[in-house]
Amino acid sequence: MNRVIEYIIDSASDGLRVEQYLRRRGYSAQNLAEIKRMPQSILVNNIHYYMRQPLTEGDHLMVRICETKSSEKIPPVKLSLNIVYEDEDLIVINKPAGMPIHPSLNHYTNSMANALAWYYHEQGKPFIFRCCNRLDRDTSGLTVVAKHLVSANILSDMVRRHKIHREYLAITRGLVTPKSGTIDAPLGRRPGTIIERTVDFEHGETAITHYRVVDEKNGHSLVSLCLETGRTHQIRIHMKYLGFPLIGDYLYNPDMEHITRQALHSHRLIFAHPITGESLEFHAPLPQDMQSVLEINK
Repeated sequence: MNRVIEYIIDSASDGLRVEQYLRRRGYSAQNLAEIKRMPQSILVNNIHYYMRQPLTEGDHLMVRICETKSSEKIPPVKLSLNIVYEDEDLIVINKPAGMPIHPSLNHYTNSMANALAWYYHEQGKPFIFRCCNRLDRDTSGLTVVAKHLVSANILSDMVRRHKIHREYLAITRGLVTPKSGTIDAPLGRRPGTIIERTVDFEHGETAITHYRVVDEKNGHSLVSLCLETGRTHQIRIHMKYLGFPLIGDYLYNPDMEHITRQALHSHRLIFAHPITGESLEFHAPLPQDMQSVLEINK
């Protein structure tokens, strides 16, 4: 992936070394080390600069990213992709339920990564898969993929610092009460399994979920959930802990009468663009299998 990122040095940055300026823009030490190895990667006023050279107010700084390698263990496969947004730094995808994010032993050629590898292959571009907010295989909705090492680092840091606002929609059987609230219950591994998680107040990691009921139909509740933390299976376990587990959840509530996957959808993402700082907001409508649960004629 080739990307040229340009900056005009302001008065507050006058006198900073190139490396200092870029660190303040969110570049990691590893980013800078990799960029240094790329040819003619730092230009100031069209002159090659080293990372330790100082900048002056008004300078035109260009960072030239040139990545030539591709992810070796992700074969390109022609699969449908619902791309909601794309620019030079990131892609936002509305992932269908049933599609895993990464290839695995039993899903080596049907993942979102395989589909993206094909998408890049068709454009003749190298592809390194850098997904920033992973979803479970059977969770549908919005996910963000970085297109180069700098946007990947900045977006990952935003996830760690909870700077990406994530809203999910879920369906439970019964009328959720209270209608809104915060679930603050630490999560840890369930003994005897490497997959399942459980509420564990003694050894678990902090997990906080804010929820509110959006609609009630046909004996089911449509619930909006916003994550303050991002633990594995957090929403699924927290709603079960509240007493209203998601329908269709084979691990935590195998209620498969109306849907055969956990009724969970990544509905909205809000975050600042990793390079420009522009505020971005994306929505993905409720998928048909979840919508059908609310439209059942009893």
